[in-house]
Amino acid sequence: MYKRLLAALLVCLSVLSNAQILPTFGNSRTGGSGMQFLKIPNDARSTSMSGAVVGITNDVSAMYWNPAGITKVDTGKVNFQLSHTRYYANSSANYFGAVINIGKLKYLGLQVQSLNYATMEETTEWQPYGTGRNVNVSNTLIGLTYAQILTDNFSFGVNGKWAHEGIADVRVNNVLFDLGLTYNIGLMNSKFGVSFSNFGMNVAPDGSVTILKMNGEKTITNFAEITAPSVFRIGGALDALHNSTHIVTLAAQLNHPTDNNESFATGAEYNYRNLLFARTGYEFGSDESYSFPTAGFGMRMQRNFGVFRFDYGFSNKSRLGNIHRLTLSICIR
Repeated sequence: MYKRLLAALLVCLSVLSNAQILPTFGNSRTGGSGMQFLKIPNDARSTSMSGAVVGITNDVSAMYWNPAGITKVDTGKVNFQLSHTRYYANSSANYFGAVINIGKLKYLGLQVQSLNYATMEETTEWQPYGTGRNVNVSNTLIGLTYAQILTDNFSFGVNGKWAHEGIADVRVNNVLFDLGLTYNIGLMNSKFGVSFSNFGMNVAPDGSVTILKMNGEKTITNFAEITAPSVFRIGGALDALHNSTHIVTLAAQLNHPTDNNESFATGAEYNYRNLLFARTGYEFGSDESYSFPTAGFGMRMQRNFGVFRFDYGFSNKSRLGNIHRLTLSICIR
C-alpha cells in the first residue's frame, strides 16, 4: 500500500512541476512570479550545504525544505529554532519555528518568517533623487505543518501557509501549500526526498498607487495577478563514512523553480561524535553564481533540559556579496 502511495506521489509531483532529469538547466524564467521572499532559506545548516538537504533535513527547518523531515527531529517534548540572516542591502530575515510530537508517530509544526528592510526612500521617473517620502515594505509568512511516519522508512508532510507582501499602499495576501516525502533506502544510510513548495492560486494585489504622468497624477487600483514562486526539489544523500566517531554525508539535489533556471546542488557534512560539524556545498546553474563554495560549522551540546545546537552558514554571490546566517536550535525533553 505504502509503495503504491509513494509511486503515486512521485508521479503527481513530477507532472505538476514538469521537472526534467539533469537537463541543460533550461531557459531562464527570471521575474515570472511575485513574493520572492518565499525563496529565501533561513537556517544555517542547510544553506552551508547549498540547500542540498531535501532528503536529509531533520530539524525544525524542514518546514521550509521538506515538511516530511520534521518526523526526524530530536525526540523530545518540543523543538524550537531561531534563525537570523544578514541579507543583501542592509536587509535581514528572521525565522522562528517549533515542532512537537503529538504521539502515534505524528508531528505538528509552526513557523513564522519575516524579511525586514532598511528605510527606503521613494523615487519616481520624474524624481529619481527621491520624493521626500519613505516607503514601507513588509514580507511575512505564517505556516502550520503536519507530518506523519507511515512506515519505518517512509514519512510524508504537508504545510499550509499564509503569505503577505506589502509595498507602500499596495499589498498581496495568498494561501499556499507544500507537500513532501522522505524515504530511507537503507544502503549506506542512504535517504531520498521529494518536495513541492509554494503551490497555490494566482492572486491580485489590493490597494492603490499614485504615479505622475505627463498630464498629471494618476491613481491605479487595478493590478495584474501574480503567482507564487513554486519549486520542485528532488534529492538524496548517503554516508560515505559512518562509525562511532566520524560520519561523512554526501548529498545531491535537483531544483526546478517555476520562475528561474533549473539548478543542481551538491553538499557535504562532516560529523564528529555528534558534537562538532563542518559543512560545504555548491549550486550549479543558478543565474547568480557562487564565487566559491558555501561553508559553515555547527556545535551540538547535551544539557539537563535537552539539547542545544548552534549553527553558522556563509555564502557569497559573485555580484551581490556575502550572506551570513546564525541558527539556534533547542530540544526540550
